[in-house]
Amino acid sequence: MRIETDSLGPVEVPDQALWGAQTQRAIANFCFSGLVPFSSYVQATALVKQAAANVNTRLGLLDPQLGGAIAETASAIARGEYADQFVVDPYQAGAGTSHNMNLNEVIANLANRELGAALGSYKPIHPNDHVNMAQSTNDVIPTATRIALALQLPQLLLAIDEMTHGLEAKAAEFDDVLKAGRTHLQDAVPVRLGQEFGAYAAALRHDRERLNNALAHVRRLGIGGTATGTGLNSHPRYHSEMITELSAITGVPFKSAGNLFEAMQNAAGDLLEVSTSLRSLAVSLTRINNDLRLLSSGPSNGLAEITLPALQPGSSIMPGKVNPVMPEAITMVCFRVIGNDQTALMAAQAGQLELNVFVPVLAHVTLESLQLLTNGVRSFTALCLLGIGVNRAHCQSYAERTSSLVTALNPYIGYAAAAKVAQESLSRGVSIRQVVFEHHLMTPDQLDEVLNLRDMTEPGIPG
Repeated sequence: MRIETDSLGPVEVPDQALWGAQTQRAIANFCFSGLVPFSSYVQATALVKQAAANVNTRLGLLDPQLGGAIAETASAIARGEYADQFVVDPYQAGAGTSHNMNLNEVIANLANRELGAALGSYKPIHPNDHVNMAQSTNDVIPTATRIALALQLPQLLLAIDEMTHGLEAKAAEFDDVLKAGRTHLQDAVPVRLGQEFGAYAAALRHDRERLNNALAHVRRLGIGGTATGTGLNSHPRYHSEMITELSAITGVPFKSAGNLFEAMQNAAGDLLEVSTSLRSLAVSLTRINNDLRLLSSGPSNGLAEITLPALQPGSSIMPGKVNPVMPEAITMVCFRVIGNDQTALMAAQAGQLELNVFVPVLAHVTLESLQLLTNGVRSFTALCLLGIGVNRAHCQSYAERTSSLVTALNPYIGYAAAAKVAQESLSRGVSIRQVVFEHHLMTPDQLDEVLNLRDMTEPGIPG
């Protein structure tokens, strides 16, 4: 162990650890989840440190040698190096000071080591004075969260595009498959299986649009507001220079939040929009996968209209049983995302006065949701969606037997008479066509025209 000292006194730190006293205190104090921060969050925070070192050097506030050492070390962390040194539980003291100091201390120690100094010496580079120059946890943490989301969200958008294209391909493949529609889980008028899959694709496009709008909003940065939005201890040009620098090193077109007081007070607003948009996607995915489980139910005693790829044995006791494992798994992912959004909502509404101290938990759950959905959508598309098949004969049989075929008779015999036909058909177990013939309500030729199943799946009056 080595002894380091912070403003509260001496602390024992493992001799080979790259972190310092404040991180060590956080390790001791916050033993809640056994989790560590997401790598995207660590790397985004490192990007803030890299940009700040470059900007402060250009503005003449930081010695070029020190600034260069800080920027180079932060860049290495942003590339994923030294990941095992970021160890503070995501559930930590408000605002994220411990996470911020974990980065500051590791960067300072690494940079000093490269300059020939011992770990824990913090000379010539100090975690607060140099690595954290012109920064406060209060503007670093929301900024790092926004950067992480801005870099990760496009991957989810791409995964949604792939799933949407897969659904549209299935919609085209199944466009000629007639089947019974179902409302309230009861027989309804015929639809085509391709129409169902086309609707799934359209729903995902709406979810993508919501996420893309949220992505535009998280690109607004309030870095430079420091502690309360005043910009105290930062150069007057620091905020604008940071926007330019972060845009350059990430390739993301960031822009100023405008009012830095609002960016501090309402830091959670845009982040909650992302979480809520992720929840909307999760709701759509849950609904779609509920349908797929119903449509594939059986295979002998269910709907059995579609088949899903057999991915693994489904039972430890029933030989040969195969379950819809991918729809089940992604639905559980969606449940987690929906729960995460409730956490995000509670965190967002809890802000007070100049700061929302609960942004760290909002960041953690939103990044978790983003990772779960990105991986989930990719896996579902590759392992399930593209391999969905159809039982055409089964679908056709359901379409021909649905009692709601009688709906097409409304314009010809009226709703009341059609209802009696449906009731008699169900009670006797005979077809709609047979009941109509027996009561001489329409001629055979008329019925052939009116009960054309394909025509019933398009707008218009059949026949």
